[in-house]
Amino acid sequence: MSDRISARVIPQKALEVLSQIEVARLAEANSSELYDIFRRCALAVLNTGSQTDSTKEVLDAHKDFAIRVVAQERGVKLDVENAPACAFVDGDMIAGIQEHLYSVLRDIVYINNELKENRDFDFSSSAGITNGVFHILRNAGLLATDKSPNVVVCWGGHSIGPVEYDYSKEVGYELGLRSMDICTGCGPGAMKGPMKGATIAHAKQRWDGRYIGITEPGIIAAESPNPIVNKLIIMPDIEKRLEAFVRVGHGIVVFPGGVGTAEEILYILSLLLNPKNNAVPFPLVFTGPAESEEYFKQIDQFIASTLGPDAQKRYKIIIDDPVAVARHMKEQLHSVKNFRRSTHDAYYFNWVLDTAEDVQQPFVPTHDNMAALNLHKDQSAYELAVNLRKAFSGIVDGNVKEHGIQAIAEKGPYELSGDDEIMKPLSALLESFVKQKRMKIPTSDYVPCYKLV
Repeated sequence: MSDRISARVIPQKALEVLSQIEVARLAEANSSELYDIFRRCALAVLNTGSQTDSTKEVLDAHKDFAIRVVAQERGVKLDVENAPACAFVDGDMIAGIQEHLYSVLRDIVYINNELKENRDFDFSSSAGITNGVFHILRNAGLLATDKSPNVVVCWGGHSIGPVEYDYSKEVGYELGLRSMDICTGCGPGAMKGPMKGATIAHAKQRWDGRYIGITEPGIIAAESPNPIVNKLIIMPDIEKRLEAFVRVGHGIVVFPGGVGTAEEILYILSLLLNPKNNAVPFPLVFTGPAESEEYFKQIDQFIASTLGPDAQKRYKIIIDDPVAVARHMKEQLHSVKNFRRSTHDAYYFNWVLDTAEDVQQPFVPTHDNMAALNLHKDQSAYELAVNLRKAFSGIVDGNVKEHGIQAIAEKGPYELSGDDEIMKPLSALLESFVKQKRMKIPTSDYVPCYKLV
């Protein structure tokens, strides 16, 4: 049987009703600069279950893949050529993958044609960025106005072992039994486990669960959406992806992971350390099986050494106890609901949380920008968390994103420098990630894309 299939795909749930102008605009994507972004994201959706987390490897392995928008009176269809056969059953595309494919088209076109070209949206200001995030999520049909706070964001590594994966399923199961919906980065590993566990619990409770996956074009090929996701959203970049998590989520559970998970931890800590957010309740739990206890000790020690004890107060570590995690989150969500009610904030979108512009504007991890990061103690814990987040974001870029992989191949590793009080714990943490094979899916020995000077 061939490992490539060509087919014409008709939309099911996304983009059923379109105006003629919208149809024409979508068809223009065939020849515009958007095509490359659309093609990459579409390939990632079709390549679900891939055993590599290198965007470059995925793209190189499918150079003959093509996708075209076909305009017609009743809407649009998609022609795919040389698509991965794993997306089909007996020649028909799997329904969930087909739905994800149209979600990609919806978000890529909406963001680039509706938001970026619309003068009413200002992506150069903090309020404008948050407004843009809101409209992307609303356009995707994600904002549920009839539900109390119940969305738990689950972060963690795509490259985790069976014990940690099974534990993430158990936590998802306990969350699901308590009628909590799951939001993740949409990929495999700790992003899939909680969703898989929650599906069983939701079925038992007859709960119409939401399994929300939020990603962005730079990472989606390395972390193809898992098949459980029933709400897929493609944000423009990593910063808006992170903001989307905290705007729609009501609490966060962090499982073991690598540099991407460390980036997410530093992002939420940068927000919680912002003095403007002192009164905003946002439950944050670090959890894993007994085998992962040492991992969270390392994370906790790193935070203590760099950001200090105030940052440690912002999260709770629960080891090997899925029930305790779910009960704690359920209890804390009552506080979130009461706070939203008292501040007249929406349950479905966290407007009150302050996200300053320095955490919203995209950080481009060039060699010069990485070398220029301020990793010194002469700044507030909030500012240091922002800069450390950027450092980890750059390492993610060099590990799995095509742009970063190419830059490292041409110029060598990114160089990071700073005070010993920061660089030594940073070095220890990164070395532990390498030793535990948390940097990439372990197909071979890891070659660092960074150098600590």
